[in-house]
Amino acid sequence: MIFNPQPIRCPVKTLLKTILAAILIAAFLSVPAAMGETLRLLTWKGYAPKNLVDKFEKETGIEMKITFTNNEEMIAKLRATRGGGFDLAQPSQDRIAGPQKAFKIYGPIDLSQVKTAQFIPSMLEATKRNTTVDGKVYGLPHVWGTSGMIVNTKHAADAVDYLDLCDPRYKGRVSYRVKRPTLVGFAWSMGFDPFAALADRTEYKNMMEAVGKKLIECKPMVKTYWSNGDALLSLIRSEEVHVAMAWDGGGWKAGKDNPDVKFIAPRSGALGWVDTFALPSKSKNTSGAYKWINFMMRPENAAEYTNQENYATAAVGVDSMIGDAFKKNFSASFPPHAIDNIKWYPPVDTWAEEIEGNVLEKLKAAR
Repeated sequence: MIFNPQPIRCPVKTLLKTILAAILIAAFLSVPAAMGETLRLLTWKGYAPKNLVDKFEKETGIEMKITFTNNEEMIAKLRATRGGGFDLAQPSQDRIAGPQKAFKIYGPIDLSQVKTAQFIPSMLEATKRNTTVDGKVYGLPHVWGTSGMIVNTKHAADAVDYLDLCDPRYKGRVSYRVKRPTLVGFAWSMGFDPFAALADRTEYKNMMEAVGKKLIECKPMVKTYWSNGDALLSLIRSEEVHVAMAWDGGGWKAGKDNPDVKFIAPRSGALGWVDTFALPSKSKNTSGAYKWINFMMRPENAAEYTNQENYATAAVGVDSMIGDAFKKNFSASFPPHAIDNIKWYPPVDTWAEEIEGNVLEKLKAAR
């Protein structure tokens, strides 16, 4: 039997279609599986640096859409949408349990999706404890730091506590936010214990009204109430502001340009905060959210963040990768007694925020 092969008839158009299909399949297989996903992040300015966002998007194929905000606006946005509109948020750990009980705006954390070994154990456990509602965890620690005083020591060497923001010697050279940390810092400086006062609504109201009255008296000293960290740093660098209440990382950034500018832990105590990762209750991309969490807590990424933004994270294994500048700044601002005196925010109920909000509105309206 003789095998006599027949010629294969393959029209040119068919051949081209076959080749094109093969190219498209190969291209599809070569891109990350998550291509086409979007992760909507609601966070603080500086918490999603472009270099790390670019790296994450390249690794995962997930496009990030970032909205910068603060605690109060974060709660308001999520209340308005009943937990919708975003896939991941970054409220402070003291602002999760209360709003969750009242408004149900967050979803529980699935710890099986989190690389918990990347977190400092003590900080992870403390944050889990402070953000647990009805037995479910709603927050994981990310960035932590303190609020205190940024001082131009050439012009205001004697400014050592929050009440010095009212000193007539610094009239027109003072700045702080019309936000909760200012109320709390002034309360400590005036001799109150605002965290213990949270146990009694009447006591807390009376204390906050006294603080508000003091802040209204101090209003003539203020050049401007800042709401944007970059704007504050600009005022400090230009020496328009000599004394401010702000975050440690901002003070250290300003100090790079002017060695006279220092961040100091106030005599009555710096205010310690932990900003978290939390899932809005209607998150549409929890898978992408967990990928971003695990990505940011990887030691090399966490160290890169700290070296760039001057804020510490809850990541382990970063010490050898943290630059000397950050370590030097931290040790200068926080001798042992100052560390022991840090006042860490406890969870706050919504009724306390309502009292604070009324006091702040009176401050804004006062002339």
